[in-house]
Amino acid sequence: MSEVPAKPEWWFYHLSRTTLERAVGPLLEKCLERDWRVLAISGEMSRRSALDEALWTYDDDSFLPHGQAEAAGLDPAAQPVLISAEADNLNAASVALLMDGTDLPVDAPFERCMVLFDDGDGPTRQKAREQFKAAKDAGLVARYFQQTGRGWTEAGQ
Repeated sequence: MSEVPAKPEWWFYHLSRTTLERAVGPLLEKCLERDWRVLAISGEMSRRSALDEALWTYDDDSFLPHGQAEAAGLDPAAQPVLISAEADNLNAASVALLMDGTDLPVDAPFERCMVLFDDGDGPTRQKAREQFKAAKDAGLVARYFQQTGRGWTEAGQ
C-alpha cells in the first residue's frame, strides 16, 4: 500500500448508461493495477450483495479478489477489495468507493475517494453535489466524470 496523503482526491462518477454494478468492475481493476486496496462502502445490504455477485461474474477473463466484511470466517485485512456497510478501514485501503450517498469527512484518510452516483437517484446525486462542493471548498482535487458510450469522459476536458 502506498502512503496515504494528508488530503484525498475526490473523483465523482456520474452513471447514466449502466448500473453501478456493471460500471464498477473496470474502476476496481485500475485500482488493483496500482496496488491500491479498496474499501467499497454502502449502507444498503442489497447493493453490497449485488456488487459482490457482479464482481464474481463481471469478466470471464479476470478475477477481482474481494469479500464482504460481514461474511463469516472472512479476514477483512486480507481482502484487496472489501465490501462493507461501515467506513472502518479494516483492509488498509487507499481508496474509498462510496455508493448510495455514503458520506465521509472531506479529509478522510484515503488517497482517493470515489463517489459513484446514478443519474436517476435524486438524493444520491444531490449528496454527490454537496461532496463535490465540500472538496472544492477545502482546496482538494475534485474531478467529475460522466459515463458515455465510450466510457468515462471528464467534464471540462
